[in-house]
Amino acid sequence: MGDLAGAMVRLRPATRDDIAALARIRAAPEVYQRWGGDDDLTATVAEGLADPDTRVLVILYEDRIVGAIQWSEEADPDYRHAGIDIYLSPEVHGLGLGADAVRTVARHLIDDLGHHRLVIDPAADNHAAIRCYAKVGFRPVGVMRRYERGPDGTWHDGLLMDLLAGELT
Repeated sequence: MGDLAGAMVRLRPATRDDIAALARIRAAPEVYQRWGGDDDLTATVAEGLADPDTRVLVILYEDRIVGAIQWSEEADPDYRHAGIDIYLSPEVHGLGLGADAVRTVARHLIDDLGHHRLVIDPAADNHAAIRCYAKVGFRPVGVMRRYERGPDGTWHDGLLMDLLAGELT
């Protein structure tokens, strides 16, 4: 897979050379609160890149790494769909880069890989992320109670959102 161009961001496959930059972003309190990770975030990011079931792309803005976006696919033909996850450096929050990156990956998954349905599952209290995904066309499906364990060890709710191919904005 090559690079993907959004309106403001460029996405390219993450490499081992990107691990340090991504670990620094993951260590930001605002990101760590949502993504967590082991004590060694460098190892956590490296493990994510090595996962054969997940494709990780770095998000480039003004030629610098500002985050990562990843997707995975359910290949069973009766349940085929793809899921997306994203994190951005807090220094670029609020610029529309998240929506641009999600839209760019969604377009790739729909147009190039033939997916008819995409899912994303932010924490139910992550209102900024939910607004971002809604801008792209994702709709709330329902709350998944005590869905995810946070870095502090407590369980919190997640919001399942989905997007059908014709709903991408």
